[in-house]
Amino acid sequence: MAVISKNKPNQKDFSFDLTKTFASMVSVQSRIPSDAFTASVLGTERAGNGIVIREDGLVLTIGYLITEAETIWLTDHTGKAVQGHVLGYDQESGLALLQALGKLDSEVIQLGKSSRLKENDKVVIAGHGGIGNSVSAEVIAIREFAGYWEYLLEAAIFTSPAHPNWGGTGLIGDNGELLGVGSLFIQHETTGDMTADGNMIVPIDLLEPIFDDLLALGKPNKNARPWLGLFGAEVEGSIVVAALTSDGPAHQADIQVGDIIRYVSNNNVNSLAGFFKKVWALGEAGIEVPLIIDREGEILEVAISSIARADMLKRPKLH
Repeated sequence: MAVISKNKPNQKDFSFDLTKTFASMVSVQSRIPSDAFTASVLGTERAGNGIVIREDGLVLTIGYLITEAETIWLTDHTGKAVQGHVLGYDQESGLALLQALGKLDSEVIQLGKSSRLKENDKVVIAGHGGIGNSVSAEVIAIREFAGYWEYLLEAAIFTSPAHPNWGGTGLIGDNGELLGVGSLFIQHETTGDMTADGNMIVPIDLLEPIFDDLLALGKPNKNARPWLGLFGAEVEGSIVVAALTSDGPAHQADIQVGDIIRYVSNNNVNSLAGFFKKVWALGEAGIEVPLIIDREGEILEVAISSIARADMLKRPKLH
């Protein structure tokens, strides 16, 4: 997908070689079985981007592109396509590593430090396809982000304008280093009732602590967080159940859409981030999560037997 011409990066604005940087980007195409757990939400055919981070064809991307994939194809900047294999996926950050099973004619990008980014910094959001699929952007915020699917980043990076094919794009800093991986399209409030289209980027600093584990084990070497299968929404300072995963822990505990979550283990909650943190603070996956909910004015006590999110996946374990 081509980007609007006025947002294309211009070499004169950057000290590093844009062409060489774009040559480290690959396309990622995956096919997922129709009976996979994520098929109904994420689809059975997914397409996005990846970034070559090692000479042997190691590719960094965003995990939702390859979760439960049975077939993965990687295409480099020359149009050469090779199959890929999932090495590891971190449920918490959303980052994933793929191994090209053939030779990619790609450059290798250097990893930087996302912690050095600050608001108003000029960046490039790069995707497979060179300058025509890359955006000159600006960091508009670095802040906490809570996703309704039980996901939380402490220092997510928000950029604008938006890249139209954001999944797995590379956030490139002013020295040509990789500082993040594209995850979401967002609308950022500006002034008054105005909004600006942009992207949410996963910081690259989240990769280093888990990198060796992803290569060796396919996942971080720690106990999984408790997962409820509950999609929450913040409504006027309350957490409302907006949807449920069919046969997930919350569904099995008879949580219903429209329920208002008032307390987690006697701790009041009024934000998604606060809700997740209180649930995760109870212990690892498998812990019982006690809630007090408001169902149309009736106060109920409910206990949800949590599981690990990965337990719902129908595909074999990664790696």
